[in-house]
Amino acid sequence: MPFGPILLRSFYSRSSVEVGRELLGKVLVHGRTAGIIVETEAYPGGDDRASHSSRGITDRTRVIFGPPGHAYIYFIYGMYECLNIVAEPAGTPGCVLIRAIEPVAGIESMRRRRPSARGVEDLANGPGKLTLAMGITRRQYGADVTRGELVVRAPAEARQIEIVATPRVGITHCADRLLRFVIAGNRFVSK
Repeated sequence: MPFGPILLRSFYSRSSVEVGRELLGKVLVHGRTAGIIVETEAYPGGDDRASHSSRGITDRTRVIFGPPGHAYIYFIYGMYECLNIVAEPAGTPGCVLIRAIEPVAGIESMRRRRPSARGVEDLANGPGKLTLAMGITRRQYGADVTRGELVVRAPAEARQIEIVATPRVGITHCADRLLRFVIAGNRFVSK
């Protein structure tokens, strides 16, 4: 399936809220798997206590404070890896969690990696499901998403989408902020 060009670093060197909204409809590609991004969450630095960067620079969060356009991948609940993409200008922490995709390439590989998925809608409709389906692991921590095997591309053809903002999922701090973005009516969004 043809895709547009890989997004440039300048795309990510903006507010994590802007990046989170504008990643919707773009195509996440890892190797031979790909999917349209249908759900994201923004984690700006500063006073956002839900952000991992709120405690400052640690070995785990160092990449969030670096140049934009790199992968921040962490392990959660002792079983899932989550993919974030660093946003904001270098030195300013912020990232965007990729929560769900609509699979468009490598679907058979995704099915092998997620045999418990009931249908194509269930392959990558959550951050842990997405990384399992696409074979994304902590080995890609720090990967430059502007080149290589893990990238985000423009769609081959832009399409009109309606974006809905809601509170983020599964957090306790700053839970009321409308920083989860979804493509309205998309059946691949997490439940």
